[in-house]
Formats: sequence, C-alpha cells, structure tokens
Amino acid sequence: MSDDAGVSLGNVFQNPAVLGAIQGRLNSLIGHSSGYVESLPAEVQRRLNALKNLQDKHTAIEAKFREEILALEKKYLTQYQPLYEKRAEIVTGKTEPSDEESHREPDEDEDVPEPKIQEIKDEPAEPVKGIPEFWLTIFKNNPTISETVTDKDEVVLKSLTDIKVSYLPDNPGFKLEFFFDNNEYFTDKVLTKTYFLSNSPDAAYGDVVYDHAEGCDIHWAEGKDLTVTVEIKKQRHKGTNKTRTIKKTVPAETFFQFFKPPKPPADEDDADEEELHELDAKLEADYEVGEIIKEKLIPRAIDWFTGKALEYEEGEYDEDEMGEWFDGDDDDEEDDDDDDDEGGEGQASTEKPPECKQQ
Repeated sequence: MSDDAGVSLGNVFQNPAVLGAIQGRLNSLIGHSSGYVESLPAEVQRRLNALKNLQDKHTAIEAKFREEILALEKKYLTQYQPLYEKRAEIVTGKTEPSDEESHREPDEDEDVPEPKIQEIKDEPAEPVKGIPEFWLTIFKNNPTISETVTDKDEVVLKSLTDIKVSYLPDNPGFKLEFFFDNNEYFTDKVLTKTYFLSNSPDAAYGDVVYDHAEGCDIHWAEGKDLTVTVEIKKQRHKGTNKTRTIKKTVPAETFFQFFKPPKPPADEDDADEEELHELDAKLEADYEVGEIIKEKLIPRAIDWFTGKALEYEEGEYDEDEMGEWFDGDDDDEEDDDDDDDEGGEGQASTEKPPECKQQ
C-alpha cells in the first residue's frame, strides 16, 4: 500500500460519519448468532440443551441465594443500627463519649499526631461541639462523590448530620435518608432517595436488576435553589426596536441533583440512540453514588473521614508506585486524564417525587 493510500484510509477512519456507521454496524451484530451453534450435529445440540437446563437451575438457585443474602443484610442492619445512632450522637455533640469509650491503642501502621500546645489567651476558646463537617469531609474524601460536590454545596453539606439506610419491605431495593441541621438554603430536615431493584429467576444470571429511583422535593429558600441557574437574555423587537429581558432556568451542576434522578423518556421509541446511551450513563452514575453511600460510607464513615478507607480501595496506588508504572509515558496521555473530570447535569423530573420530611 502506498503512503498516499495509507493517509487516505486514515482520513476515512477520522470521519465521524464513517465511524458512526461502523459502530452502528457492530452494535447490530451484538446478540446475533454467527450460525456456528446452529450448525452443530443433532447429538451435540441435545447435549447443549441439557447444559441450558442445568444453567436454568443454577440461575434459580442463585436467585434464592440472593434473597437469603438480602435477608441477612436486613437482619444485621438491626444490629448495626444502635452503633450508627451512637455515632450520630457523638458527631452532633449530643453525647460525649466516656474515657473508656474513647480509649484506643494505636494501630501499628497508624500515625499518632503529637498533642498541640494551645496558646494562652485572655479569653478561653469556645469548645468545639461534636465533630464539625463530618459528612462533608467524608464526601470530599471519596473520589466518586467528591466530583459531584461544588463549592456552594459545601456550605450546605456542613449542616448534614447523619445518613441512614433502610431496606424496602417488598423490594430488594433500599432507601437513603439525609438529616440536616437548620440552614439558610432549605427548610427540610430530611431528604430522601429510594432505589427500587428487582430480583427474579428470569433475570440474567440471577442478578439484582436496577429498576428506577425516586428522589424528593426540596423546599428551597427564595433564591437559594442550587439545582438551577438563571440565565438572563435580552431580546430586541425588530419592528418597535424595544428590548425585553428574558429569564430562563437551566439545570446546574450540584450534589443536590442526586435527589432528581434521571427519568427515561415517555416514549423510548421516539428517543434516538445517542439520547438513550446518555441516559444509561446517567442512570449508572446515579446508582453508583447511591451504592457507594450505602455500602461504603455509612458502614465505614470514620475510615472515610480520616482517609484510611482510601488505602483499601481497589485501583488506588501511592504516587511512588504510580511513577514506577508510568515513567516514560508521553505527556499527551497525562493530558487525556484531565478530560474525564466533567460531570453530568441532572434532569428535572416531570413526575411528582415524594415530599421531603419537615421535622
């Protein structure tokens, strides 16, 4: 092949229309048989049917296994709950732990900070109540959730005092409750997010399948709604030459979009493939945040506050080890990582979500 032909072929594959057509063709092949299995002899087909029957039985057993695991999770949550309640009391300052409760031998790999000598002042320092910014610090220490927290969110999340999880009675899903102190942004004391899942023998491989999520209305104070941004535009009338000001609200990037979960279009047949792909990505990201809060942050809150939990996260390496792996790489590859920091915008729901609790 000549150099000109190589350049020409390269230009073809840089054409978005060509790449889109190729991708569409590849997607159309997914799930379609190559014809190999159908061409096998009848005696082999008979054995394959036997294996399929065995797989069906395995899937049914696995579904039962997941049901029993869920029952165990519910059982042990009742044992965890008193510990979580005690934690909340200490965090908010309602309870001061005793000397016995506070005594702890340092771990071998734990750095014990030296006590700081306070400067002597004429007026005694005001005592600190509880553990300030406990949950905000946890959110900022988690790589996934920290990407959703803006500077404005931090002001509100300082008043977040506790997060609770509970299981749904007739569904393998779960509910998250976020408790807040008084703040100038909204009047709600509790914000909720509920994830509905399904688990049946018909589900592929017996997996628990995400169904949908429901958030709640947030009663924002006037001019304090972080989930929207007001865009102001001026329009000029062609005939009279008069101008008018148009105000339009658009979704804003904020952690509180978490309470406005993405909704599928009313008619998915009318949505194009790109829209559905974007929706799938948003649904996946939304569920990931809920799962992280349920499975990681609530059970091991103190480890996330101190940063210890990061040591056990999969895929986390220290800087020296990362340097050994990536020494000699082009700077272009490092620049590519900067493009992955963009977060998705939430979508306003047309359905009426549950009211947030006003306690």
